[in-house]
Amino acid sequence: MNIDKKQKSINGLFELTTAGTEAIKESRYYNEDLAATKVKGRTWNTYHIAALWIGMCVCIPTYMLASGLLSAGLSWWQAVLNIALGNLIVLIPMQLNSHAGTKYGIPFPVFARLSFGMKGSNIAAMARALIGAGWFGIQCWIGGQAINIVLAIIFPQWANWATGIWISFIGFWALNVWISYKGPEAIKFMEAWGAPILGLLSLALMIWAVVSVNAEGKTVADILNMPASYAPGSFWKIFLGGLTANIAFWSTLSLNIPDFSRFARSQKDQFLGQLLGLPTTMAVFAFIGVFVTGATKVLFGEFLWDPVVVIGKINTPIAAILGAVGIVIATLTTNIAANVVATSNDISNLNPRLISFKKATLITGAAGIAIMPWKLLASAGAYIFGWLGTYGLLLGPLAGIFIADYYIYRKRRVDVCDLFNEKGGRYWYNNGFNIKAIYAWVIGAIFPVLGKFIPELSFFTDSGWIVGFLVAMVAYTLLMKTYTKSILSEEEEKFITEFEVNGKIVNFGDVTV
Repeated sequence: MNIDKKQKSINGLFELTTAGTEAIKESRYYNEDLAATKVKGRTWNTYHIAALWIGMCVCIPTYMLASGLLSAGLSWWQAVLNIALGNLIVLIPMQLNSHAGTKYGIPFPVFARLSFGMKGSNIAAMARALIGAGWFGIQCWIGGQAINIVLAIIFPQWANWATGIWISFIGFWALNVWISYKGPEAIKFMEAWGAPILGLLSLALMIWAVVSVNAEGKTVADILNMPASYAPGSFWKIFLGGLTANIAFWSTLSLNIPDFSRFARSQKDQFLGQLLGLPTTMAVFAFIGVFVTGATKVLFGEFLWDPVVVIGKINTPIAAILGAVGIVIATLTTNIAANVVATSNDISNLNPRLISFKKATLITGAAGIAIMPWKLLASAGAYIFGWLGTYGLLLGPLAGIFIADYYIYRKRRVDVCDLFNEKGGRYWYNNGFNIKAIYAWVIGAIFPVLGKFIPELSFFTDSGWIVGFLVAMVAYTLLMKTYTKSILSEEEEKFITEFEVNGKIVNFGDVTV
């Protein structure tokens, strides 16, 4: 059959053919940053994926999440259990949404076009982008605090200069923007080297806590035997609220994980890398967070949930400097991978012809300052139950919609070329918007959001991400049940695709591909 195939499959991984690329490269929905990754460009193995997650998980917000739960009243083991359970739950949509990125090489904003439409994808992408910008600002503020402490140790007079924290913040912010501007390979290099360094520094922090507690005549048992301090009858509210916050912590990545899985060599690499890298690292580093926070109760008489404050109380200058350097590395590896890449891709999706990834990186940087991160970190409550607990209510339904669309509705079959088609196509829906996806989002989010304001519905808020995820998944499936126009059938896939296995073209029945 003499036709120009738009895409080809090489051992189960799809990419656009030369004809497919030529057909869309002038589209206003296309640029090189959002283009589907070629199979030869998918070079990340299991180690790279795992190292990515280790680099992202070993970060100050993870530590603060664990220590914040301890200061909220949970015991150390309840806090670690909460975090481990939350990350096992969020790993499910994470793995499911990764599949499309690896199979088709598409980033998150393009993936969102499947369910929300060519124009409607901007709604989902910008919801993710706003949260990413907030996280970017938070991480830059934390890194800036660490640099400020190092400078105060080296130059004692620096501590008395009120402007010092702002200079440190802007300097660290600029470093994040510069590395991000360099692109994916620079990020890959940083993550691969950052993971083992962060492991060693985490171990050093534990050793400091043990040695310091022993010097006070106490033992590790004094930390591990600390009872929970929550008020009677408040356990489930704290636990469920913490669980929602934990799920929300990585719910952003559970949506835009195709931004990274598009570089994986195979589904096996991305699956094992995430399985090994996410839940185990989060649980281990959470334990370090609650253990060191428990040690601060012994050493200083109060739970110090902010590790930057803890570093500032270390009397040994070299140890304090190493600790601050660890905070800087941890913040860099997390911030660039988890926040800048996703947010910049989302912003680029607004107008791919005019906004490249590099331009979007600069916009992300500006938004990170405008979000005023110093206010989001004012207290443990503001961080866990305010920031994390609120945005998770909006992202849970999105994850449900994406999974229902890709697995239930379209059976994992995608016309990649049509995802960049500006002249209509199967993902155009109604003038570029799939209103049914928007309806499903509202249906999934309405009760969790109302629970923020109506006490009788607070249960829906406390379990907001899970409720929104399940409700939206069911709602989208039902709403799309009778709509078939955007579905790529198996026969159509064979018609537009060349299937290459071990370098040979394979024939399917009467359709020669």
